[in-house]
Amino acid sequence: MDRSDKEFGEWTDQATEQMLHNLIEKKRKFDKAKTMHLYTLWGTLFASFFFLYYMTKFVLNPYSYSFAAMFSVFVSDSLHLFMTLILVVLFGATKILFEKKEKKEKEFHDLRCEVIDRSKDLWKEEAWKKRHHVYDKLKKEWDINLFHGSK
Repeated sequence: MDRSDKEFGEWTDQATEQMLHNLIEKKRKFDKAKTMHLYTLWGTLFASFFFLYYMTKFVLNPYSYSFAAMFSVFVSDSLHLFMTLILVVLFGATKILFEKKEKKEKEFHDLRCEVIDRSKDLWKEEAWKKRHHVYDKLKKEWDINLFHGSK
């Protein structure tokens, strides 16, 4: 992480600045997890619709006269089973990435709420009047809202 001394101005001490950098890092990790989950979700949906289209066009419609014939054609080609296995793995990966995203969101939100709750301890006297500059910078540059605790 590229950071300079007193990045948040002279009204933050070293402990406060470290806490804010931890908050920024948690936000980056949450954003990365959110993006990975979204890409995996869309990839899974696209692959599922492609597979359903393929199955409808080449298995269900030509052999719709008999379930046994459809099942026989489906299991006779190893590509069908391989594609099914890939879809199961993609759905599992999507679920795992969703859980990781939720965990990182909770960690980020908990730290954000801690900063908000401890703001009276972090900024004292004259710095208390200038803390909104830090809040504005965090909101503008990293999309972190410290003005209130709700999501």
